[in-house]
Amino acid sequence: MNIIIKAIDFKAGNKLETFVKEKVKKLFTQCYNIIRANVILRKGSSKDPKNRLCEIRLVVPGYDHYVKKSSAGYRRAVSQSVDVLQEILRRNKSKMITARVAS
Repeated sequence: MNIIIKAIDFKAGNKLETFVKEKVKKLFTQCYNIIRANVILRKGSSKDPKNRLCEIRLVVPGYDHYVKKSSAGYRRAVSQSVDVLQEILRRNKSKMITARVAS
């Protein structure tokens, strides 16, 4: 399980990094062949009230899953990104199971 966290334009505290690792760790339990998760946290434009961005790229053999979400806070943006990735992984898993049964 390899989780890489990058904070651009600010210094992420230990609490935020722990929160991100805790949330992203759920994805590794859902799909066994994830190699790495790259998490990028950054500030958006100052005019936008939802100016906290979270980008997560899951490196999986054959293809990557990428999600980018923005929210008023980093924790909410991370949670939304992880929720979307969980749904993507669920869909892919059900497709694989359907393909096995059809064969």
